[in-house]
Amino acid sequence: MSSRTKIVEALTSQLKNISISNGYATDLYGSVLSKNKFWDEVNQFPTICVVGGQEEREYLPSGFTWGLYGVTVKVYVKDGDDPAPKLEDLISDVEKVLSNSIRLEYQTGRCTADVKVVSIRTDEGLLSPYGVGEVNVSVQYQVL
Repeated sequence: MSSRTKIVEALTSQLKNISISNGYATDLYGSVLSKNKFWDEVNQFPTICVVGGQEEREYLPSGFTWGLYGVTVKVYVKDGDDPAPKLEDLISDVEKVLSNSIRLEYQTGRCTADVKVVSIRTDEGLLSPYGVGEVNVSVQYQVL
């Protein structure tokens, strides 16, 4: 299994900790997937999908290489009245998890060097009663 796949799985595992009993605003009930689903394919709300994307490489002297891996965290909520508050709560919870995952162990003895949020987007209420958001993340790790 590639390092990129293992990074997605490690992030998915960390995001599964989002629950009210762990001090977050949202209860996910374990509904975190390491594959892409579109909002109209989701049956349980809230749901998070962690999807790997493009990678850039930075080649340094002595054969050292950084991988800068783009990961998208898609968040889906549903609320009959106004999904925006639930969506914002879930995005905040995702940000909190990511800020604590800078040194994320994705394989025995191998950790990421940095995990940072690059951008956040929402559907801005267009899909009401559904709320859809994306948190785009850059993960830096050593390529072996």
